[in-house]
Amino acid sequence: MLEKFFKLSENHTTVRTEVIGGITTFMTMAYILAVNPSLLSASGMDATAVLIATCLASFVGTLAMALLANYPFALAPGMGLNAYFAFTVCGAMGYSWQVALMAVFVEGIIFILLSLTNVREAIFNAIPSTLKKGVSAGIGLFIAFIGLQGAKITVANNSTLVSYVDFAGEWHTKGICAVLALIGLFITAILYIKGVKGSILIGIIATWVLGMVAQAAGIYVVDVENGFYSLYPTLALTDFSAIGLTFGQCFKADFSNVSVFNFVVILLSFLFVDIFDTLGTLIGVSSKAGMLDKDDKLPRIKPALLADAIATTAGAVFGTSTTTTFVESSAGVGEGARTGLASVVTGFLFLLAIFFAPIFTAIPGFATAPALIFVGFLMVSSILKVDFEDAAEAVPAYLCMIAMPMVYSISEGIAIGVISYVIINLVCGKAKKITPLMYVLAVLFVCKYIFL
Repeated sequence: MLEKFFKLSENHTTVRTEVIGGITTFMTMAYILAVNPSLLSASGMDATAVLIATCLASFVGTLAMALLANYPFALAPGMGLNAYFAFTVCGAMGYSWQVALMAVFVEGIIFILLSLTNVREAIFNAIPSTLKKGVSAGIGLFIAFIGLQGAKITVANNSTLVSYVDFAGEWHTKGICAVLALIGLFITAILYIKGVKGSILIGIIATWVLGMVAQAAGIYVVDVENGFYSLYPTLALTDFSAIGLTFGQCFKADFSNVSVFNFVVILLSFLFVDIFDTLGTLIGVSSKAGMLDKDDKLPRIKPALLADAIATTAGAVFGTSTTTTFVESSAGVGEGARTGLASVVTGFLFLLAIFFAPIFTAIPGFATAPALIFVGFLMVSSILKVDFEDAAEAVPAYLCMIAMPMVYSISEGIAIGVISYVIINLVCGKAKKITPLMYVLAVLFVCKYIFL
């Protein structure tokens, strides 16, 4: 039955590979179970309710991706968009979280309508092949940067923005986390080079176990106040009644103090970032997995985009910010996942997490960091397919690639890539290869920077 539904042989994969890929993707995404409730609770939402909503939205979205599109892409409330939700819409702008949820819900409905048409598919297909390779490489650098931060290897620095952690000065917290992550990275790389199946997943588990050993030996010190929690999972059940505090609350939003203009601005901000974060992730992960056809188009992209739109809408009803396709899906793809069976595994793990959330939230950032850093290496190799002899093609791909980690945004990287591609080729007399939709996208991106 699995073979017939997911076409495993056709996609050159096996049940074992898909299961390992699905578990790996989940483990690299599990941090969202702790981070999303923490961020959205700043808006006044109940943290436990947000945790349940996060699990449910991730389950629905990831399962929709599996059943509608048969792709190994997992979905969850997006980072960046949840911060915008909590600190900009509900913080700086002063609107209630119910109003913010309604904006997300309306955005999801618009997404569904766009996904049923050819608009989002046309945008995906309009992006030039070279730029798609730049997007894939840029996402590789982006998730590697996320991994370096999660490992505490890269930390903030006032003079240079980022720098290495002070290993000696903060040895029992950040220092040991960084060392363990580096050990995990070497384990992952060596196993991968030796052709060991499940090398990325083994790397995550091995790093976590080493962390627990370090805690038992007193090398790693728990410091809850500064975000260094116990590495031992605890058995505890979730208070399921809390979901009533957020479920359906988007329909109870009070718009008496909300101007139409401001609501539209909020809506468009969610919409714009979500569109291009999703497209960027689909481009990057599918490109590395070899899923694009000879014309660099993604087969079944329409149901994939529809699954993303359904997830956003469902997430708003459950009580969480925009749910989108996660770049961490590349970790599962790196393990060989190629079908929706991997997504089914990931989705049900999110559902299971509702019951045993404390176990999954105990997975430390430094344990998943090696997976993200190594998968970044696998994805950045896409840039080798760019023709650097043709600077008009290569420069936009390069700008797109470096912008993603530097500005910490997939959508902004795409924006810089599209704008530079249009300007460079237009001024250099190569306007014939610019499609009309690329002109439209470039203008829209410029307008975004001016008005949003």
